[in-house]
Amino acid sequence: MATRRDFLHHGLCLSTLGVLATPLIGCAHASTAAAKTAALGKGGAGRASNVPARTHILAEPTEMAPPPDIFDAQALDMDFWLKPRTLTVIRPQSGEKAKVLYWRDGEVIDAAYQELCHLMRDVNGKETAPIDPKLFETLWGTQAFVARYGIEQPLEILSGYRTAKSNTKLIEQGVPAARQSLHIEGKAADIRIANLNSEVLGSLVRSFRQGGVGFYYREGPRGGWIHADTGLKRTWKG
Repeated sequence: MATRRDFLHHGLCLSTLGVLATPLIGCAHASTAAAKTAALGKGGAGRASNVPARTHILAEPTEMAPPPDIFDAQALDMDFWLKPRTLTVIRPQSGEKAKVLYWRDGEVIDAAYQELCHLMRDVNGKETAPIDPKLFETLWGTQAFVARYGIEQPLEILSGYRTAKSNTKLIEQGVPAARQSLHIEGKAADIRIANLNSEVLGSLVRSFRQGGVGFYYREGPRGGWIHADTGLKRTWKG
C-alpha cells in the first residue's frame, strides 16, 4: 500500500505559486490520482483512524483501511486548483443547504462570496461578517479532494463566524471555545463530513498547511468535528 512518501512530488513546484490568484498548496506526479484511487477503492476511509501513518498494509483491503495520511493535499497537481470551485454546504443549526460556485477563471465571484459569508454567519447572534477567502479555499479543497474518491457529501458547517457575545456565551455553557477565537474574526470554521471520521478529515485539513487544526472527538452517531482556521499553523485535540 502506498503512503504519503509515495505520493509527494520531489520536483520543484514553488515557481508556479506566483501565477494564480490564490496559492497552490502543492504539486504531484500525474499518476498520483490513479494510485490513490486504486488504494482507496476497496479499503474505504471511515476506518482509517486506527492505522499508523506510513504503514504498509499487508492484509486484504476489505479488512483494513489505508492510513489517514493517504489523504494529503500536498499530492495535488496544478489542474486541481485551476478548475472552478463550488462549495456544497449545510448548516445543521438553521437547516440551510446550498451549492455555490464562488470561484472561476482565477477570480472570486462576489455575489457568491457574499452568499457564502451569509451561510457562515453567526446563526445565534444573527450577524454576518466577511470570511477570510483563504478559509474557503481550504474548505473547498477538502470537499473537492474527498469527492474524487466517492465521498460526495455536503460540508457541514457547525460554526462559522461568531460575535464576541456568542463566543462568550459558548464558553459560559462549557462549549470548547477560545476567548480570542478566530471565529470572531471570520477566520475559522468547525466542520464535519458524513462518512469521514474526524481523524481522517483533520489529517486532510492539516495537510493544506493553511493554519490551525483542532481535532474534537465525540461519541455518538454524528461523531466529532474539526476546527479549521487561517491563523498560525498549529494542531490540538479538544
